[in-house]
Amino acid sequence: MEPTESLTPAVLWRPLEGRRVHCQLCGFRCRIAEGKLGHCAVRKNVDGKLYSLNYGKVVAGNPDPIEKKPLFHFLPGSRSFSIAAVGCNFRCEFCQNWQISQAALESGRVEGESLSPEQIVEAAVRTGCKSVAYTYTEPTVFMELAAECGRAARAQGLANVFVSNGYLTCEAVDFASDWLDGINIDLKAFSDDFYRCLCAARLQPVLDCIAHIARHTRIWMEITTLLLPGQNDSDEELRKLAGFLVSEAGPDVPWHISRFYPQYRYTESEATPLESMRRAEEIGTAAGLRYVYLGNVPGEKSESTYCPGCGRMLIERMGYRIVANRIEDSKCPHCGMQIAGSGL
Repeated sequence: MEPTESLTPAVLWRPLEGRRVHCQLCGFRCRIAEGKLGHCAVRKNVDGKLYSLNYGKVVAGNPDPIEKKPLFHFLPGSRSFSIAAVGCNFRCEFCQNWQISQAALESGRVEGESLSPEQIVEAAVRTGCKSVAYTYTEPTVFMELAAECGRAARAQGLANVFVSNGYLTCEAVDFASDWLDGINIDLKAFSDDFYRCLCAARLQPVLDCIAHIARHTRIWMEITTLLLPGQNDSDEELRKLAGFLVSEAGPDVPWHISRFYPQYRYTESEATPLESMRRAEEIGTAAGLRYVYLGNVPGEKSESTYCPGCGRMLIERMGYRIVANRIEDSKCPHCGMQIAGSGL
């Protein structure tokens, strides 16, 4: 694949002997020979230097409810201008946005509308958004655009959020920590076999990323797990996953349990039974997580936020819409308990 536009220098890499380069952006830590692409198919070694092929090539750009990310404890009720560029470092069999996430790999083309960071931020301000979200594909692999856009957004008083598979290296997290305010990480399972077989990736880099964000940054974090029937929904695995979140990210990290519907190459499975989701919710609560949500199930009471202290409903949701928000100064108005989050 030969890029048709000027190349943009990549961030987070170092040169190796023989004109190879070592990318340090994600958990694959690709060692890329001259003329070759990284695992994401959007970073290329040209003459012994690493370049981004998807800078400024935006394939989606529109305002969304922040709840759609999902982020329930970050500026609730606001809108986030959501952008994406082609590319992903995972190969999930059940990907919901495969048309754009896998395009560079499957078609060999990196396409998109030429938009500058300033144009993106201008669109966010014009549409009344309070943040810019880097989402739909994997934002890690368009870090160059995200970084410039993130700094421009900060200058205009906007926040920045990632919706990510969590394969960022610790170096990438630190690189983004000056301008990244929130992140939702897909913890897809608590099994390395699941990651290997269904995502062509590994579990440990995701766990390392979650722990690093929790311990070493001020980035607000929420976690999502898409429950695939018979794959990642056993009680034993869910107990381990919830226990990890409590011990490494803390009991206040919100956990979104999302309902699966057949997608992409994973179409033989049924949708996630509601009974499985409710059981996962019970396991998360029993492990000590204070905020557990069920997603893709409009009308379920577990879409809403309840006070961990007195149990009163504080934020009532219907799908992505907030019906009522009773939180006052980040506290429950009934018992005074502090509610975890940012901008509540």
